[in-house]
Amino acid sequence: MDPEHLPVINNYLDANEPASSEARLSRMHFHDNQRKVDYVLAYHYRKRGAHLGHGSPGHSLAVISNGETGKERHGGGPGDIELGPLDALEEERREQRDEFEHNLMAAGLELEKDLESKSQGSVFVRIHAPWQVLAREAEFLKIKVPTKKMYEIKAGGSIAKKFSAILQTLSSPLQPRVPEHSNNRMKNLSYPFSREKMYLYNIQEKDAFFDNATRSRIVHEILKRTACSRANNTMGINSLIANNIYEAAYPLHDGEYDSPGDDMNDRKLLYQEWARYGVFYKFQPIDLIRKYFGEKIGLYFAWLGLYTSFLIPSSVIGVIVFLYGCATIEEDIPSKEMCDHQNAFTMCPLCDKSCDYWNLSSACGTARASHLFDNPATVFFSIFMALWATMFLENWKRLQMRLGYFWDLTGIEEEEERSQEHSRPEYETKVREKLLKESGKSAVQKLEANSPEDDEDDEDKLTWKDRFPGYLMNSVSILFMIALTFSIVFGVIVYRITTAAALSLNKATRSNVRVTVTATAVIINLVVILILDEIYGAVAKWLTKIEVPKTEQTFEERLILKAFLLKFVNAYSPIFYVAFFKGRFVGRPGSYVYVFDGYRMEECAPGGCLMELCIQLSIIMLGKQLIQNNIFEIGVPKLKKLFRKLKDETEPGESDPDHSKRPEQWDLDYSLEPYTGLTPEYMEMIIQFGFVTLFVASFPLAPVFALLNNVIEVRLDAKKFVTELRRPDAVRTKDIGIWFDILSGIGKFSVIINAFVIAVTSDFIPRLVYQYSYSHNGTLHGFVNHTLSFFNVSQLKEGTQPENSQFDQEVQFCRFKDYREPPWAPNPYEFSKQYWSVLSARLAFVIIFQNLVMFLSVLVDWMIPDIPTDISDQIKKEKSLLVDFFLKEEHEKVKLADEPAQRSQGGGNRSRRSRAASSAPSGRSQPGSIASSGSQHTNV
Repeated sequence: MDPEHLPVINNYLDANEPASSEARLSRMHFHDNQRKVDYVLAYHYRKRGAHLGHGSPGHSLAVISNGETGKERHGGGPGDIELGPLDALEEERREQRDEFEHNLMAAGLELEKDLESKSQGSVFVRIHAPWQVLAREAEFLKIKVPTKKMYEIKAGGSIAKKFSAILQTLSSPLQPRVPEHSNNRMKNLSYPFSREKMYLYNIQEKDAFFDNATRSRIVHEILKRTACSRANNTMGINSLIANNIYEAAYPLHDGEYDSPGDDMNDRKLLYQEWARYGVFYKFQPIDLIRKYFGEKIGLYFAWLGLYTSFLIPSSVIGVIVFLYGCATIEEDIPSKEMCDHQNAFTMCPLCDKSCDYWNLSSACGTARASHLFDNPATVFFSIFMALWATMFLENWKRLQMRLGYFWDLTGIEEEEERSQEHSRPEYETKVREKLLKESGKSAVQKLEANSPEDDEDDEDKLTWKDRFPGYLMNSVSILFMIALTFSIVFGVIVYRITTAAALSLNKATRSNVRVTVTATAVIINLVVILILDEIYGAVAKWLTKIEVPKTEQTFEERLILKAFLLKFVNAYSPIFYVAFFKGRFVGRPGSYVYVFDGYRMEECAPGGCLMELCIQLSIIMLGKQLIQNNIFEIGVPKLKKLFRKLKDETEPGESDPDHSKRPEQWDLDYSLEPYTGLTPEYMEMIIQFGFVTLFVASFPLAPVFALLNNVIEVRLDAKKFVTELRRPDAVRTKDIGIWFDILSGIGKFSVIINAFVIAVTSDFIPRLVYQYSYSHNGTLHGFVNHTLSFFNVSQLKEGTQPENSQFDQEVQFCRFKDYREPPWAPNPYEFSKQYWSVLSARLAFVIIFQNLVMFLSVLVDWMIPDIPTDISDQIKKEKSLLVDFFLKEEHEKVKLADEPAQRSQGGGNRSRRSRAASSAPSGRSQPGSIASSGSQHTNV
């Protein structure tokens, strides 16, 4: 119906004099205390030259539009307000808002808003969806709702039932005290809502049939598809917010989370049983989270909970591996040989001129510490973690299917999901600009052509030519950012080399050169990673906007891929350098590789680079988690809230007479941070998943630190969603989307990385080759001597010999770590036979390890079905029960319709009345209709 022809019913209520004393006790309803506020639109207005009329000053009026178009009051009554002239932009925005709100009311929504009584301020448009609108949209969106039929979920055989009962008893102290966990054995049959089949549902009270999240989701869908012709035919609320016509749009929270008294709502329950650090030991109330925030956020916290619980066994095994290294440190023959002062391995100088010869025994501490992480148990742990990643992903698929069954997500199809996707404002703007540039149409025709109904027209779509500049900018920018990351890593390498050379000149700092350089370089890397993380997040968002994706889902997927690529390179570049490149291009004494004139490439420590890799990994991982959690996730939101509060207090304007009153719920929610999506939360956990799996061979304690972080992270995110963010729109989805593919890719990549870490970075393969090919007694005695080559010091280049050597004895030969021929061999300093033996063994290990682990992963994948057997059986059972229930209800309905027909008209009209009864019920049935009487059936 055209808005101009709708009847006008405007009730002007004085907000200072509510309808009744109990009316204002509810802050979730209109002023009549009957209609629930399902959604809120907020905007800021500014008047020029406004002043109060002759009435009593300070009265704040509220206009309630009962589903019809509102008109401004005219006349010079005492309560009227004389409005000053608005500037052109404000007037244009006001007209656009008026038209949009009229269109919303034409769609059946009911609005309530405050009058603009001050020279400037914020206005909240409260939206209520009546039953007719909810029923119509629920049918259009195919929302599944519970029917009257309930059935018992069977737990399986008697053994499974007993085991389940024992587990439930043991875990009862860990269960949150929420209603959803009280009875999980019974389930309602669900069926897509239909106004013609109202008799299927147990509708006892229409206002309470749809929960708050579903009501706000329905209103949000209407807001997204409602057009505004004055705003260049803009489609939806998101476009209006992007054009600053409205400032915010959000559903309301279910009251305050810290309100005194015994009154309980879902938000308060979530805070008490989930969003406090004091309940860290309890399971998450996933069903209540899904009910309050929607399926998308519910799946995120379910995934985070499963990931955290899977970290427990990997943490236990990691601690055992670490303790094994501690227990066997005294039995490690190579480290004992390095610490033995009688061996007296004289090593070549670590730098030119200022560095002296040194004994290998001086690196005893590093060698002993390396054994803690470089021992045979780490190979087993690497295989375990590769299988762990596969089992985690398989169990997540099973949990996802189980949640999909209980949350009625099994029937969601791709077409249904995509039918709810609307074009983004930027896409609409780009299409409009394209139409205006084309010749052969007038501006009016072009604007008319750009209507929501023409979305499928080829003319309204952007071709690859339109997107080519964006794609080109994306490619160039991403390559530049990756090159920038590599340049910073190279800059840190240069810092390490030059600092080491500078510290070596001073006798006081010479002994602690390696420790000082390593620690400061890692801290620099950490700071750079944290800064670039924030920059790359903003750059990824900007680059995705340049591409102009059509829908929010496409935008989110492309943003995730870009942000992940940039942050992955940023976080792991320094670690990859230490693991696979450091010490590989040093050269040898007499023929070193120089970065700059006089600066040699840095070498690994005498015990190998694995210990330094462990230090680098642990500091970056721990620092990233601690700083991001404590500063970015806790401190920054608090600072934003404080800044916004100070801004509101210092904003000029008249004093608000209602300011001293108890604030309304929409005022409280408006002061919260807007919800910006789950990408930062997922990204943080995905990067951590990489730390846990990619280099776990060098740092077995990574799962322990990840577990400790995640125990806090779950409650931190929970508190943020419950107390600090506006309530997100409930989004219905059946999986975690592209994040699963990224996790799967990291899991497969980790197998290759750990194979190379064990084969190349650690001494595991050289020790095996020596023990079984070169050792005289099958032990590691003599291994250190075997890995050290000889060099004739007389062949050092002029100007590189140690100045003022303080070494105790005259040195003829020095040793360096490499497999090379001795000076007296026919081919001095060439790679020896042992070098090629070790290299071939390393390559063979990589191939065997990779194929073995991949085979085991595929085996685990095959052994664990994606869909649990009991869930598969229950889905089949539910389909059968639904058919039986549907036929039974149809039969009951026909029988109820036939009885009065037989009494009143006899058998002649029985067939005609039965057919009429079958088509009569609808969402608009009156209380005395057949549909209404059919809906009174008791629960089965």
